[in-house]
Amino acid sequence: MNHILVPIGESTNAKNTLQYAIDFAKAMDAKVFVFRAFKIPSKAGTILNVDEIVSRETTTYVKEVVESVDLKGVDVSVISAKGNVIDSINAIDKELGIDLIIIGPRSNSIKEEVFLGSTSGSIVKQTDISVLVVPEGYVFQPIKKVLTAIKSGIIKRKEVLKPLETILEVFDAKMQLLQIKTPDFLPEDLEFHSELAAITSGYKSSENSTLFQGVLEHLNANNPDMICVFRRKRGFFQKLWMQNSIKKVDFESRLPLLVLKGTE
Repeated sequence: MNHILVPIGESTNAKNTLQYAIDFAKAMDAKVFVFRAFKIPSKAGTILNVDEIVSRETTTYVKEVVESVDLKGVDVSVISAKGNVIDSINAIDKELGIDLIIIGPRSNSIKEEVFLGSTSGSIVKQTDISVLVVPEGYVFQPIKKVLTAIKSGIIKRKEVLKPLETILEVFDAKMQLLQIKTPDFLPEDLEFHSELAAITSGYKSSENSTLFQGVLEHLNANNPDMICVFRRKRGFFQKLWMQNSIKKVDFESRLPLLVLKGTE
């Protein structure tokens, strides 16, 4: 894991998210790119050099956030980009090759009952880069136990597991695999990808209405430091295929949540 991207928005939690990312990157020996996209107001056309002004203000804001944290010797670069967040992330990935995105769950403007705001949700939904969602106020600690919740053991691209494999290796962590059989569970879901089986230290199955309910039922018994899920159309974030934001009644995590991508 070489390059970690940290999108920064208008949030009092931005500093905490970045500090977690830096602590995480130090353990990974990775470089951090702190990023913020900006848009030009439609009525700003009469202002000369408006792109340059807004770009400079955006960069200044991001630098202030960077200067407020302990870099701990990690290589940190600042990126500002004009346009859509998703398009900008895809362009950065194409140029630099991003291994992981670390984000906070929501901005200050989002209502309290929402777990994932529209921007964070769209990053989970619309990019093919694995995402680590860090809860508000969460302080980094070494990862020793990972609870991975799945419905299906089928993985079509083994490289999808790379971020999880790296985390387990770097922290010498153990991974408990929890297979949750929901009402739409299929017989072929019992098949397991060999690479997934190879990194599994323990396995348990459970019958629940949703993946989230299964995780809640087994969370305390496993006491993990991180939860891992896969983004699938039939999976944990199924509702994200209909909307970007997620309400806390549908899902909420008080632990770092790793969302692996591209399984379908």
